[in-house]
Amino acid sequence: MTIFEALRKDHDIQRDLLARLVETHGDSDERDNLYQQVRAELHYHAAAEERALYIPMMSIDLTQEKARHSVAEHHEIDELLELLDETDYSATHWLTHAKQLQDLVTHHLDEEEQEVFPIGRPGPAR
Repeated sequence: MTIFEALRKDHDIQRDLLARLVETHGDSDERDNLYQQVRAELHYHAAAEERALYIPMMSIDLTQEKARHSVAEHHEIDELLELLDETDYSATHWLTHAKQLQDLVTHHLDEEEQEVFPIGRPGPAR
């Protein structure tokens, strides 16, 4: 499995967890469990992605801008996670923030798969 295949697999997991998370209600065990899974998945994935993909891409002029943009989006995701951490699960705006997180992450994943991965892999774009 290539790094790009592994990252796409993680992306599918993230999309699924977020879709399930925004369907939860109130201060429930289901919401807590899914949120903790989303949080952990996003944290570990971003750390690995930055080390294995974005740091090397930043040293190449052709890929530097895309890599920096993607890392900046990781920080935006972290900020939304911090906001969710500070918000009670039963608050009406918790779900609003969770949907914003879903939109941001989905945008980020789509952009990575369509724009970053083709220029990040060696050889001809696939």
